[in-house]
Amino acid sequence: MRTKICGITSLEDAMSAIKAGADALGFVFYEKSPRYISPDKARAIIKKLPPFVEKVGLFVNVDAQTINSYIQESGCTLAQIHFEASDELYNQLFVPYIKVVRAKEKEDISQFANEYRLIDAYCEAYGGAGKRLNIEWFDDIDCSKIILAGGLDAINVSSLKQYGFYGVDVSSGVEISHGKKDSRKVKEFINNAK
Repeated sequence: MRTKICGITSLEDAMSAIKAGADALGFVFYEKSPRYISPDKARAIIKKLPPFVEKVGLFVNVDAQTINSYIQESGCTLAQIHFEASDELYNQLFVPYIKVVRAKEKEDISQFANEYRLIDAYCEAYGGAGKRLNIEWFDDIDCSKIILAGGLDAINVSSLKQYGFYGVDVSSGVEISHGKKDSRKVKEFINNAK
C-alpha cells in the first residue's frame, strides 16, 4: 500500500517521513485545523524536498481559484478536495486533484467508484479527527482505487493488507501533538503498511 503522512508542518517531519518511505506528504490549507500551514510556509518546506514525492494540498470549502493559486504558490502537486464540491468547481481546476468521501454509512463508499478517491470517516469537523471507519464495509469490494483514512495507526494498518487498498493516509495516528510527528511512529506505520 502507498502511504501518505498528512498534516506536515515542518521540514524535519517531512524529511523523516520521506526517509521512512512515505509516498506522499499532506499540507493542510484549512485555517480552522490545528495542522494548518500557509502556502508560503509549505513552499519553504517543499522547495527542500527530494524528487518523486507527491505533495498534497488539502482544501475545505474554498473556490477553484483559491485551490489553483494555493497549489501553484506552495508547489504542491495534487489537491485533496475535502468537501462536497460541484462539477463546476472540478472543471475550473488547472491542477490534478483527488476527491474525498466522508463516509457516514456503507453506501457512501461506492461514490466515485470509477475514480481514485480518499475515503475518510464522516465527522462534523473536517478531517476524520482520528475516527475509524467500519472496516467490514470494505468486505467484497474492489478497494484498488481507494486510499483509506481515519483512525489509522501503526498497529491497525497491517490488518488492512487483505483488502488491497491503493493506499493509506494518516495524521493524528503518528503524532506527538497536533502537527508534530513522532518519527518512530511514522516509520512503524510505513513499515507495517508496506
